[in-house]
Amino acid sequence: MNSSPAIWGLLAFAVAAANLPWLSSNLLLVVRLAYPKSAWLRVLEWFAGYLLTGFLALGMERKLTGAIHTQDWEFYVVTLFLFAVLALPGFIYRHEFRRHRRRH
Repeated sequence: MNSSPAIWGLLAFAVAAANLPWLSSNLLLVVRLAYPKSAWLRVLEWFAGYLLTGFLALGMERKLTGAIHTQDWEFYVVTLFLFAVLALPGFIYRHEFRRHRRRH
């Protein structure tokens, strides 16, 4: 089985999940809020995207290899920070670029 398209799909999903909390004013892209989304709510939504991406990756690993390999805590810390790096474009757009565009 060729796993390359599955891995590219997972990476695309991870990029989207990391950036959507910063780009959307809706909660989980579905629920329209009566008030502006706070920074803490965006961070919680971002972390939920991290967990969802992780569970999707575990399911793909099980499907492609037949087993889930055990990982220590360092693996999860590294993947959390990689997910934070993936979220950087959405974060910069939300907090820097939009403010700069409004001024000009």
